Amino acid sequence: MTIAVFPGSFDPVTRGHLDLIKRASRLFDQLIVAVMTNTSKQPLFTKAEKVSLIEAEVASLPNVTVQAATGLTVDFMAAQHATVLVRGLRNEQDFGYERDIAWMNQSLDEQIETVCLLARPPYAYFSSSLIKEVARMGTDVSEYVPTAVAKQLTQRLKEQR
Repeated sequence: MTIAVFPGSFDPVTRGHLDLIKRASRLFDQLIVAVMTNTSKQPLFTKAEKVSLIEAEVASLPNVTVQAATGLTVDFMAAQHATVLVRGLRNEQDFGYERDIAWMNQSLDEQIETVCLLARPPYAYFSSSLIKEVARMGTDVSEYVPTAVAKQLTQRLKEQR
């Protein structure tokens, strides 16, 4: 049985993330969406909120679970008996970044293989950070995130004003 992990900060989860999750769920016996902390970013949502938002969106995928995770991804993967790390690539910059992380992860645990899925248009053109920036300016972002996420995002940004 092949267990894969799709890690990310998912702040917020986007339609692009969900597309990758659905596609990866068809490739592996089990897919764990790992909600991680990106130490270089200030999160808008708590891990518990992100887990809940993602769980609602992947409820129809029986082989997908969502978990909050801390520490190194390779350590989380070892604890889950996962051997495949799933990442999405939007552009050339993502490739260089993900290549370096893949090499580092494999040097930490040679059992880990990284599988990169190419983001499909129109998902290749936006990120969670960009969506938050646009939403802060009052723009409707429901084209980029699920409806429930757009509502939560709008509410959270109102609370911050």
